[in-house]
Amino acid sequence: MEEQPFALTTLLNHLFAGPLDALLARVGIHPDHPAAPIDDTFTVELLVVLGFIALFVFVRLTLSVEKPRAPQQLVEMVYEYIGGECKNIIGHGSGRFQAFIACIFLFVLTCNLLGLVPGLHAPTQTAAVPFGLAVAVFIYYNFYGFKDQGPIGYMKHFAGPVWWIAWLLFPIELVSHVARMMSLTIRLWANMFAGDLVTLVFFSLIPLAIPVLFLLLHILVSIVQALVFTYLPMIYLAEAVRHEH
Repeated sequence: MEEQPFALTTLLNHLFAGPLDALLARVGIHPDHPAAPIDDTFTVELLVVLGFIALFVFVRLTLSVEKPRAPQQLVEMVYEYIGGECKNIIGHGSGRFQAFIACIFLFVLTCNLLGLVPGLHAPTQTAAVPFGLAVAVFIYYNFYGFKDQGPIGYMKHFAGPVWWIAWLLFPIELVSHVARMMSLTIRLWANMFAGDLVTLVFFSLIPLAIPVLFLLLHILVSIVQALVFTYLPMIYLAEAVRHEH
């Protein structure tokens, strides 16, 4: 039996299906269900984003040095951890990337863990979600590569240090950089899809004690995959903004 969409998904489609279909048509995309181009995955993503915006606004309004509340302590802990890792991997000037990397980590981790909630699927087990994040990462680090090194200096980065094989390395490097989007997508999507599938199968076949172990495994996989999707952009940024001496 076909699952019914969330009530919020139905409302969003009622309000925005027409304008969204027109916008997608302009770029040559035609949804399979024009009356409902918005699915539950997008709804969950939207709720995650709105939830974090509300959290950050709350932390900002209740900011305290002497008596920080639990949400402030949690946000500061994550932000300082990401900042330390950015400094270790990217080096000087890494502070400007800290907010972007922290948002990537929090979004991916939350979406991964939502697979533990009954009735919800982790948005990251839908391939379009990791792909969208991978495209954002790709555009972000290449933008800073061009900004910091200039067009010529950054393109030299693809040619390698030996001039006489630059003709070979340049196209290989270009392809490998574009392939990073696919690599990021498949790594996150495949692991989360497999993790959710294994947990679901064992819950349906075996008594409670064994599936609990798989829930713990799912949490571990969620954290590890969020960290992987966080560290790789830091490595890409370190390569993009590095100046050869």
